[in-house]
This record gives sequence, structure tokens and C-alpha cells, in this order.
Amino acid sequence: MTEPAGGEQKKTGEPADDDNKPQPTLLEQMGGLSGLFYSSLPVIVFVIANAIFGLTVGIWAAVGSAVAITVLRVVRKEPLQPAISGFFGVAIAAFIAYRTGSAKGFFLFGIWTSLVYCGVFVLSIVVRWPLAGVVWNALNGSGHAWRKDKKSLIAYSIATGAMALIFGARFVVQRWLYDEDYTGWLAFAKIAMGYPLYALGLLAVVWAVRRSDKHLKALAEEAPAEETDEEVEARLRAKYAQAPATEN
Repeated sequence: MTEPAGGEQKKTGEPADDDNKPQPTLLEQMGGLSGLFYSSLPVIVFVIANAIFGLTVGIWAAVGSAVAITVLRVVRKEPLQPAISGFFGVAIAAFIAYRTGSAKGFFLFGIWTSLVYCGVFVLSIVVRWPLAGVVWNALNGSGHAWRKDKKSLIAYSIATGAMALIFGARFVVQRWLYDEDYTGWLAFAKIAMGYPLYALGLLAVVWAVRRSDKHLKALAEEAPAEETDEEVEARLRAKYAQAPATEN
């Protein structure tokens, strides 16, 4: 009988093809370094086209650039999630700009979205389920043990607070620029307060993860190991073997 392909791989010690595939990093899942350029392009196209040709052309140019980016990602077989979410974001922003009849309306959706995100992060801290810890441990299948550890809870709360501060700052700055009709500066603020601030927030999350993992590992090493059934039986036998025999 011939051995199946899987048996040959086990016999030769060669891992299966799926094991050889590297797991995508968080940066790759977000679209990689090119994601920064892709996310900024529709905004830049909108501002330039609006300044030269007017609002209608600016709207269609932004949507067209978002479509082109999505098609390019499909052709290059890059992650589609950032492109699809980016396309819908641009489409919603363009629709709001069309309905308001103002170029600054293009940024209104992102402004209020930042406020909502800030509120969600703050609320998660108040109810003692900081999102930084919830999301990270859910993605890694680590369960909820970190919530029972005070230091881990504090660390993840700090990281979540940093994310809340980022979105809060985006809302305050961009809302002020919106009220002052600084459309060009709105575009600059949207780009400058995007990936660069996300990177700072990610550093806070990484710090919290390392601090939590280190402390939980130390607690696990200090905790006494549970006895197996065989160990309990052996201990009891030794105990009764040493006990003096009772007199009849």
C-alpha cells in the first residue's frame, strides 16, 4: 500500500504547505505601508479637484480614485478589507458633501465617527472592559484571565485611554477647522492625525500587552501546580503507610 501524501510529509519531517505560510501581521492586515498612501489619495484628489473644478468634480474624482484603488488591490492580490472599508468611507463622505453642497461636508462623517469611537473607548474603561484588552485577547484566544489581574486591567485601561485621547483630539481639532471653513487644513489634519496617531496608540497597546503578559506569567509561576490524580493517590498512600496501626 502506498502512503498518503500526509504520511510522507510526516515521515520525512517536512511540514505541510499550510504550516509554511507565514501568518499576516497586524500591519499587513491593515493594508501595509501602502495603506497610508491609499487612504490619503482620495482626500488629496478631492481637495485638488474641488479647488480647480468645483465640488461636483471633486466628489466624482474622490470616488473614482477610491474605485481605482480597490481595483488595483484586486489585481495585485492585496488585502481587500482596507480597500473596501476605505471605498465605503469615501462614498459616504462624498454623499454628505453632495447633500450639504459644501466641500467641508466631505470630512463631516470622519469627524463625528471620531467622537463616537472616543465615547466607546471611554465607556469600555468605565465598565472595566477596556477595549484594548478585549480586542487583543479575543484575537489571540487568551480568554478573560487578564481582567482578574489588577495590573493587567490598569495597563489595558491606560492603552484604551490613549486610543480615546487620539480620537478625541481628532474630533476637537477637525471640528474646529470645520467650523472655521478651513477645508484645506481639514484635509491635512485628516491625513496627519490618521496613521501617525494610530502608530502612537499601537505603541501604547503593545506596552500594555507586554506588561500584562509578564505579570500573568509571573503569577502563574508563583502559583502552586495542581496535583494530578496519580500524585494525590500516591501522597495518600504514603500518608497512611506511615500512620501507626490501630489496636483491636
